[in-house]
Amino acid sequence: MRVPLSWLAEYVDLPAAATPDSVMAELVRVGLEEEGSHRFEVSGPVVVGQVLDFVAEPQSNGKTIRWCQVRVAAEGSTAADGGLDVRGIVCGAGNFEVGDKVVVCLPGSVLPGNFAIAARSTYGHISDGMMASARELGLNDDHAGIIRLSEMGLDPKVGTDAIELLHLDDTAAEVNVTPDRGYCFSIRGIAREFAHATKAEFRDPTGNVHPESASGFDLKIDDQAPIRGLVGCNRFVLRAVTGIDPTRPTPAFMVSRLKLAGMRSISLTVDITNYVMLELGQPLHAYDLDKLSGGITVRRARAGESIKTLDGQIRTLHEEDLLITDDSGPIGIAGVMGGESTEVSETTTRVIIEAARFDPVSIARSARRHKLPSEASKRFERGVDPRLAEYAVARVIQLLEVHAGGQAESLGADFTGEITVSPIWLPAEFATELVGVTYTAEQIVETLNEIGCVVAHVSDGFEVIPPSWRPDLTHKTDLVEEIARIIGYDQIPSRLPVAPPGRGLTKNQAGRRRVINTLAASGHIEVLNYPFAATEANQWFTSSGTDRVVSLANPIQEDAKEMRTRLLPGLLDAARRNISRGLNDLSIFEEGLVFLPKAAVQQHQLPVGNQLPSEDQLAQLNATVPHQPHHLAGVFTGNRIPAQLGINAVAADYRDALAAVKIALRAIGLEPNFVQAQPRGFHPGRTAEVFVGPADQQISIGYAGEVDPRLTQANDLPRRVAAFEIDLDAALAAAPEVISATPVLVMPVATQDLSLLVDRSLPAAELLELIRASAGELLESIALVDDYRGENVAADKKSLTFALRFRAADRTLTQAEASAARDQAVSAAAEKYGAVLRA
Repeated sequence: MRVPLSWLAEYVDLPAAATPDSVMAELVRVGLEEEGSHRFEVSGPVVVGQVLDFVAEPQSNGKTIRWCQVRVAAEGSTAADGGLDVRGIVCGAGNFEVGDKVVVCLPGSVLPGNFAIAARSTYGHISDGMMASARELGLNDDHAGIIRLSEMGLDPKVGTDAIELLHLDDTAAEVNVTPDRGYCFSIRGIAREFAHATKAEFRDPTGNVHPESASGFDLKIDDQAPIRGLVGCNRFVLRAVTGIDPTRPTPAFMVSRLKLAGMRSISLTVDITNYVMLELGQPLHAYDLDKLSGGITVRRARAGESIKTLDGQIRTLHEEDLLITDDSGPIGIAGVMGGESTEVSETTTRVIIEAARFDPVSIARSARRHKLPSEASKRFERGVDPRLAEYAVARVIQLLEVHAGGQAESLGADFTGEITVSPIWLPAEFATELVGVTYTAEQIVETLNEIGCVVAHVSDGFEVIPPSWRPDLTHKTDLVEEIARIIGYDQIPSRLPVAPPGRGLTKNQAGRRRVINTLAASGHIEVLNYPFAATEANQWFTSSGTDRVVSLANPIQEDAKEMRTRLLPGLLDAARRNISRGLNDLSIFEEGLVFLPKAAVQQHQLPVGNQLPSEDQLAQLNATVPHQPHHLAGVFTGNRIPAQLGINAVAADYRDALAAVKIALRAIGLEPNFVQAQPRGFHPGRTAEVFVGPADQQISIGYAGEVDPRLTQANDLPRRVAAFEIDLDAALAAAPEVISATPVLVMPVATQDLSLLVDRSLPAAELLELIRASAGELLESIALVDDYRGENVAADKKSLTFALRFRAADRTLTQAEASAARDQAVSAAAEKYGAVLRA
């Protein structure tokens, strides 16, 4: 909202040295946001001149100029720039005559666009100044000719300061109005807020007019099928004005203020309705009374109806659109834009003025449906004071009588529907408890009265009736916000809350943080992907057609209509995108939510408008929320170790995926167990299922290995791509509450190598776990170091070699003790798997 300061000063006392910046600084204190300042970019000397004589001089280019003699100061006196009182000026316009008073920009003046005026040689003359048009002064877009002051109803003395005469010295402050403060889309509302901020006296502009009753005009409100149970119109006022002189100009002060407020001058009648809308916040519309057919009916649109609006566009109407109609059909989209058929023109002498209050949601939908954001709809959709309509009409009539010679008629109509204002109960201590500042009962009553509320104070609280212009005040918390705002946000101390002891991150939160930090510290890079996936990609790593998905009703991208069920599709897409840009060696991971509905998601209709859903409706809605566990996934491509001088490159493979899983799980105190598996989307021979937990209660949490080469080829990825994905929530549920650090042993280690011949079908991990369990407590670590299949080994056998490390905490082990522990493991392997010690 742009607020001309001269206009604001009519309704609230401004300091003598007030500027847009100082006004905005005060308004910020009461919750409005500063946007900027506006002014006419004109500096003097700009004066009133009178054309004494001119000579028309045709030019070779077909243009005719006038060489004019213009008086710019009283006869015999010095002009504003210190020069002669009569100047020779070249002018290309032809709309003036000898004797006309015009606006003259003398040398030294500057016009919008930083256009400096100076005496210059042109068309064979020295032009000592310039006669200005309205566009050149920044008043409007009219460039048909220069300003003739007589056409503006002005007859000032020659030499008068034209900047002051045309109110070009005015400035405006612009503030951003939040959606809940629609009353601030008016000078009245901003003046009230400035008074709250500075405690200056506020003078309500509605006090300057006195509405009179009118009747006799046929008005019908026909909204028998209200949308969402809300009637589209509950206030409608009409009043006729006759005898308007269409030749009268819009006053200079009004042109200036409209321009600063961001609106252009159109015609006197239209300008007055716009002026009053900006002044009071009530949108108005003027109909040419001679163009109306019968009375006015407010109703919903019918199927197939259309209207030609004031912008010349023919618009097909929707059955939800609220219309203003007469016997000929639609003459306006209520609250949005009027129709061309009843438009006020340059010959209009009789008008009927409309002021109404329409349902905000209905207006907002119509404005968006027809892509017609207007100054009127901007106010209606935020809520207009229902008690303001008759005052706004009276103010328009007042200005038409003064500036257009109009005469108010008794012809009109007045409809008032049901307007209910429910009192709000504010407990006595609620404001203090909510804000943390002690507010006395006197402060509360005084503040609420200041914003226009009617307050009844009883022993344990206040019964508050909000003012008609504040539809946003519906709850006790709204009242507390007003109390804090008016008394001052600066009165609220800055105190950090004391965290209750014993709280902090939950086990899962701390665990997820440890996992992410550990992987990042290990050289992997965390990425974040969108949680949306294409239908095909969502099935890459799941059993086709068996997993339910959450489908989006209004997806951001047509090719990503589902919520993801796995993280890997997004990571593979990120890898493809990086490889296409030349980054081939990747080690990326992601931690995030996946969406796994347990049953088909059903849609439930919830109430709209001011109705709250019931507990049953909320329960039904919550039941449709899908299971959303945290997953952890990673992708590895290219070389794990790049080629260097004397070092061969080492390509990433399934071992990198297994190592990353180990790193992540060890960070939360888990040791994974890998069992060969063939899940969908992974390489059938290079993939392991990941198990965690005690040996007798292990649970599967995901997979690690390499991606199916057919899938990588289809996605323009290298043939070998390692990957893993685990259910991190499931892992954290199995993790110990306390992670014990492994003690650092200082005694020497005894090493043993163990080679066993076993069946080829036996997974090495099973044999390793058996050796670990049977070698006794002296075994510190075990690792598979060789898997040999070939010469001197039977075709159905393989030789697995393990490196064993034994250590005691209190003594140096003998080789015999280490060998005995190893032999225990050999015996157990021979008994269970038929393993044979290989020399």
